[in-house]
Amino acid sequence: MSEVYAVRRGLLRDRCAAVGSAAALVSRPANVRYLAGGAPPGAVLLLGPDEDVLLCPRAPTGEPGHEHSDDQLRLALLPPSGDDPAVAAADLATTSGAESLAVEEHDLTVSRHRAMGSVAPRLRLTDLGATVEQLRLVKDEEEIACLRIAAEITDQALGELLESILVGRTERHLALELERRLVDHGADGPAFATSVATGPNSGQGRHRPSDRRVEEGDFLSVCLGANYRGYRCEIGRTFVIGTAPAAWQIDLYDLVFAAQRAGREALVPGTAYRDVDRAARQLLDSAGHGEGLAPWTGHGVGLEIDEDPQLTPAAMGKLDACVPVTVEPGVHLPGRGGVRIDDTLVVRPEADGGPELLTITTKELLAL
Repeated sequence: MSEVYAVRRGLLRDRCAAVGSAAALVSRPANVRYLAGGAPPGAVLLLGPDEDVLLCPRAPTGEPGHEHSDDQLRLALLPPSGDDPAVAAADLATTSGAESLAVEEHDLTVSRHRAMGSVAPRLRLTDLGATVEQLRLVKDEEEIACLRIAAEITDQALGELLESILVGRTERHLALELERRLVDHGADGPAFATSVATGPNSGQGRHRPSDRRVEEGDFLSVCLGANYRGYRCEIGRTFVIGTAPAAWQIDLYDLVFAAQRAGREALVPGTAYRDVDRAARQLLDSAGHGEGLAPWTGHGVGLEIDEDPQLTPAAMGKLDACVPVTVEPGVHLPGRGGVRIDDTLVVRPEADGGPELLTITTKELLAL
């Protein structure tokens, strides 16, 4: 794997050289992990003129994602005096002869940026922007394999929950059980805070589980995902509790299902991000639910659960192959509840079978 990280750093170095910077400082943890194979807490990565250095405030631990797995990368442990790794990196870049240093201004605080300028006043600090995030957009097959395993773990955890007795249990209890099952099946942890929403809470995006108990006839919406080797997936499903669904529940579910299918079918390389959003959104809008819809239909996933691309009405850009995204339309009716259906897929050319569905738990409206 060391070669993979070296190639990624080489691509970043080439992009920096193209804009006249011989050195770059990467501080955003997900970006550090992408380029170094691990991101110990507080670590930053310096791509210098002569060598690349991972500066750490403390020795890496064996915790997932904190390890130092690239033997081609020099590890520099800072003294226990509490030195800021970013400031130390600026000093090291100056010592190495760099005249300019590209930094992730969207990650650095103003005070940290000023401290770097203070310790290295002759070093010109430029903005690296979202260059690393752009490199992360298209995943290689090893990254997709990690996402595939994360999805399998998530499907297992959700499937087991559906076989248990749900009536009378609280949203909070169910969310905790789902997260425990993720770890039991091999996840490093949840990809994000698990959402369980019942009755009038159902259909809301990112609902924080409460002490409300599951009741007969409720809609039950769950949204969860596993973190496997740093890669995060997402699944969302809606079910009916106890009895056969009411007519209004069937109608609403069928509408959201149709919108989700339209979004999935739009995942073709070359399709504009906004057109994927439009494919799902227009069905819900035409049915009179446009005003309360979420501002997005989906988003990218990878080392972060919410990364580019953003599938929104105003998004710029077009899909590439091997980009994993979610498609997650939902409708919430205040006081009644709602439906949310959410899958993680990988964009693939039609010649390769079209979008690859990673989360395969049934989307049939089940009565549990």
